[in-house]
Amino acid sequence: MKVVAFVVAWFAVLGYIQAVTLEVNKGNSTCIKAKLSALFSISYKASSTTRTVQVPLPNSTTVDKGSSSCGTNSSSPWLVAVFGPGHALGLSFSTNGSQYSVANLTLKYNLSDTSTFPEANSSDVVTVVSSSVGIWATVNTTYRCLTTTNFPLGGATVTFSDMRLEAYMPGNDLSPTESVCMADKASTAAPPTTARTTTTAAPSPTPPGTPERGNYSVKNNGTICLLAQMGLQLNVSYFSQLQNKTVRDVVNLNPNLTTSSGSCEASSATLALSQEGTTTLNFNFTLNSTSNKYHLSGITLFTNWSDMTGPFSASNTSLNYMRSTLGRSYMCNAEQTLDVVPAFSLNTFRLQVQPFGVTTNQFATAEECQLDQDQMLIPIIVGAALAGLVLIVLIAYLIGRKRSHAGYQTI
Repeated sequence: MKVVAFVVAWFAVLGYIQAVTLEVNKGNSTCIKAKLSALFSISYKASSTTRTVQVPLPNSTTVDKGSSSCGTNSSSPWLVAVFGPGHALGLSFSTNGSQYSVANLTLKYNLSDTSTFPEANSSDVVTVVSSSVGIWATVNTTYRCLTTTNFPLGGATVTFSDMRLEAYMPGNDLSPTESVCMADKASTAAPPTTARTTTTAAPSPTPPGTPERGNYSVKNNGTICLLAQMGLQLNVSYFSQLQNKTVRDVVNLNPNLTTSSGSCEASSATLALSQEGTTTLNFNFTLNSTSNKYHLSGITLFTNWSDMTGPFSASNTSLNYMRSTLGRSYMCNAEQTLDVVPAFSLNTFRLQVQPFGVTTNQFATAEECQLDQDQMLIPIIVGAALAGLVLIVLIAYLIGRKRSHAGYQTI
């Protein structure tokens, strides 16, 4: 079996895993269509060790018509592809009217499949899920990403390549208009020309200054379950059409033009911010029910600014920011930078957030970030130093005065 796994992995590296075509239909209409290659890297317990196998998405993969759906007003569209003895790949979609995205990426694998998982300690069917994976496109366009892209899901990794898909389709075939992923744009960027041309250098962008603080909330059954107050600044690297090169732009999120939505679950919460249909910023929070600690575990950005060659997307679901305790809020008045991916980071200002345990629509007692604590220490240290200096001067003065009096004593 080790030889088989090696051969599969080698063929995957060489790009010999063939693309499969998957469709979800409603009557005679197609609502979801995908053409893609996929490879799954799955780690599992076997005897006294941990093994990792490479499982390609085979040509025999079919769409599970019972689980797949075009969606309704109350449910999301789903594409569920099944293969082998009990394995499945699922993609659910969402839209804000102008853009659609993969809201959840799900992998189900059956450890009782001994040909794929030899000597597995368990025969369970394992399901791993990742939300906000960064696959998105403008409505009525095809998402295209030919470049090999990895998506971690718990103890597994899904690797997509040669990928074209579209949801909420108006017709039965993929749109000829494409929303190209950033990885493809980077690989196809035009090389610099050697011809001499006279150009006028584009002026350096003016720093936007400190962003305005916004108030955001999420409701669950009419009750506020998540509160956030913060100023937000996006730092994005993208290929500029105007300057014909990759630039780094800093843009403030305007709370007056931004709407908030999201969801609250027992151990997870999401805050989604959308600005004028061109920018969507998602925050994913995770609660550890054992330690009663929560943290910001994921950030996803979708944006399509006028100077971009196409939509920009960035996502990281393995972050560990804004750590606090259930029943308390997290506060950081100081400016802090949250690194998401090399092409995107987020600056926060005057931030306070509580994704769990909100009562009476108000923030609970705050746990302050280390930056705020350090800033509080500075005046204390300076004050203590000044007090020490005054004390030293006073002692020196008293000693000097005592000596001067001693010089006038009668012999």
